[in-house]
Amino acid sequence: MVPAGSRHGDFAGRSFTLARCLNCGFAGVVDPWLDYGAIYNDDYYEGRGADPHIDYATALTNPTSATQRYEWRGILTRVASLTSLDQKTPWLDYGCGVGGLVRYLRAQGYGAVIGFEQGWSEKRLQDQGIPYLRDEELDARRGQFDVITAIEVLEHAIDPLAELRRMRTLLRPGGVLFLTTGNARPYRNKLSRWRYVMPEVHISFFEPRTLALALEITGFDPRYPGFGPGWTDMYRAKALRTVGRHTSSSLERVVPWVLLARAFDAKLQLAGQPIGVVVRSGESAT
Repeated sequence: MVPAGSRHGDFAGRSFTLARCLNCGFAGVVDPWLDYGAIYNDDYYEGRGADPHIDYATALTNPTSATQRYEWRGILTRVASLTSLDQKTPWLDYGCGVGGLVRYLRAQGYGAVIGFEQGWSEKRLQDQGIPYLRDEELDARRGQFDVITAIEVLEHAIDPLAELRRMRTLLRPGGVLFLTTGNARPYRNKLSRWRYVMPEVHISFFEPRTLALALEITGFDPRYPGFGPGWTDMYRAKALRTVGRHTSSSLERVVPWVLLARAFDAKLQLAGQPIGVVVRSGESAT
């Protein structure tokens, strides 16, 4: 790892050191803040913490008007384009937060979707009646899922390989891992100026080749489906969240999102990140 600058954390009130591996492209915060109780508290989940774009309150109380529903719709569309789904497909949302995606998918008829979360969110999941697995329950579900989603999870992990290994054990042969995380490649030489680096909470950063290597190491076959169905909605949600719009309006509905999503992806390259597939016995990796 070589030094890659530093980034001031406004929430922590101090600077954090960044470094990057010249060989694989992995980058991260060298001196992360590990007081998770201080970071992931009420303020964080209500948009007053280290990530001001978070707004779980609206997703909980007004899911039908929350702009986050565009992301949920986009994820469903994207996953359906990657693998066969039916209403009984076992699907785990790994790091489900307060369960917005789980609730949305179940409302669309996908009754075998369940979440996994720890900490602050658990009471909210219980209060909302959203099915989820606790940490101690997860290992009992090894090899039971056809789909795992991990939406903006890996950048929070101090040991991303451990998280990927655990996800791998939970998938059946033929299973698909669809994840989203920032693409560090466009910011390789200017990491400290990348807005995605919020050093209290985003501590691990991947280029596509880095993530592909991590997937290979942990037992997945990395694939590159690229920009396709679902990404327009996911970028729509991301753009609205970035400008502080957490509820939908008639104004944003007339925006040409198809064109904008392409422009956003040309800059951010989020769709360039690979997915992971568990190869069936007798199949060859591609």
